[in-house]
Amino acid sequence: MDARKGQRIAWLFVALLVSSFIIALLVSSRTSSQLEPWHTVTFTEEFRAGKSDYVQSFNDYLELEERLFRELEDEVNAQVGTGPERALLRYSRGSASDPDSFPVNYNRSFELDADAPRGAVLLIHGMSDSPYSLAAIGKLLNGDGYQVLGLRVPGHGTAPAGLTRTRWQDMAAAVRIAMDHLGAKVAPYPVHIIGYSNGAALALNHALSAIEDQNRTAVGSLILISPAIAVTPAAALAGTKAWIGRLPGLGGLEYTQILPEFDPFRYNSFPTNGATQTHKLTRRVASRISRLQREGRGSAMPPILVIKSTIDATVSNDAVIDALLAHLPDNGNELIVFDINRSVAKTSVLVANPSPFTSRLLDQPPQPFALTFVSNAAPDSEVIVASRKGPYEFEFADQTQLDTQWPPGVVSLSHIALPIPPNDPLYGRYPPEERGQLFLGTQSLRAERGVIRIPDNWFTRQRYNPFFPYMYARILEWIDAPSTDE
Repeated sequence: MDARKGQRIAWLFVALLVSSFIIALLVSSRTSSQLEPWHTVTFTEEFRAGKSDYVQSFNDYLELEERLFRELEDEVNAQVGTGPERALLRYSRGSASDPDSFPVNYNRSFELDADAPRGAVLLIHGMSDSPYSLAAIGKLLNGDGYQVLGLRVPGHGTAPAGLTRTRWQDMAAAVRIAMDHLGAKVAPYPVHIIGYSNGAALALNHALSAIEDQNRTAVGSLILISPAIAVTPAAALAGTKAWIGRLPGLGGLEYTQILPEFDPFRYNSFPTNGATQTHKLTRRVASRISRLQREGRGSAMPPILVIKSTIDATVSNDAVIDALLAHLPDNGNELIVFDINRSVAKTSVLVANPSPFTSRLLDQPPQPFALTFVSNAAPDSEVIVASRKGPYEFEFADQTQLDTQWPPGVVSLSHIALPIPPNDPLYGRYPPEERGQLFLGTQSLRAERGVIRIPDNWFTRQRYNPFFPYMYARILEWIDAPSTDE
């Protein structure tokens, strides 16, 4: 009886696998028809860890990157026509979305020199993103005397297909090259890292590696913006989906979504492998931090400033505490959280508890890190205050009133909004004065359901940070502090 039961279970499992494969085939047959050259191209000039022995320095990395962009031109741009129907196509030369039509193509790595640097800052962007997202912060830091390097992480800045084969190890190896470059340039001054989203996980990974291996360039301090400390458990299944997508005729499965590519500095189509690599990287980082705590070496970590929106649909907010800050001793770490706009938060249009992370922060016992909470002074007030309490403190003792208010109609920030200033010409609050220039900040299209290919939530997502001046002031203060101690 037991043997027959085991056989039935085995056959049921096989049937489920076959059914899943057939469903995947049917789904992919529909999505594969939407694939364009930028979804399927294979780049041979992208950096790969362990396979790019000729890349020994950051200058070598830039030379390889130059060849990569020539390959992009030949394999993608040259295959795409021009004309009014392609006026918003990133890969159509001369279109409004053509990255080379902008003053600087921030899909590429960039470096800003300082005459007498006080230190250096490495900027690491997020998954499916580009160096553009942190360029505004980088230019300000350079103006304040820092050598700045904005790294194009492998798999990014070119075409979505570039991210279908990139591994997190490739990204980590590129970070190491960039850190060594900056360390040699500004020694004996410190090198800090600002990591955004997946870039934050890469920043932590390098800091942990530098603790274990003194041959790696040490990190002066870490600033983690919307950090990917953990992602949804569904990301663990993305690897299988991406693998199946490499089979002939199933290319659509290599993407979680396929959208028109009109954003010049961010992929709209998201490769399944991107979720896989973030999942693997964040699990590795969390494991290493936990081990560091068990070994009693948490104080070896550089000071960490985490900056988050209380609303984040991309990464886990709770993991910032549970997998990072709560595992480290009172080492000068701090968490800055931007709350929702309480003056317009009406329960009739929002979910029952729109900001559970806020509730947790206000109810939790004292923690080994400082907490700054940016919110309305009162639920019905337009005044915004930054309230701060130190490590292991119960009450918010310090309070600073900000000059900035919530823009009309904005309920909260988002995962992508934090590093973008309100005056950003592409994602900011107001369109640029120059007519015809692409603007994606506060777009609003109207039509009947099913007419527009872009999901509705793309238009409602907040894309800039109205409190950017306050955030930058805190970043500069944070980076300056270790420099003063030298």
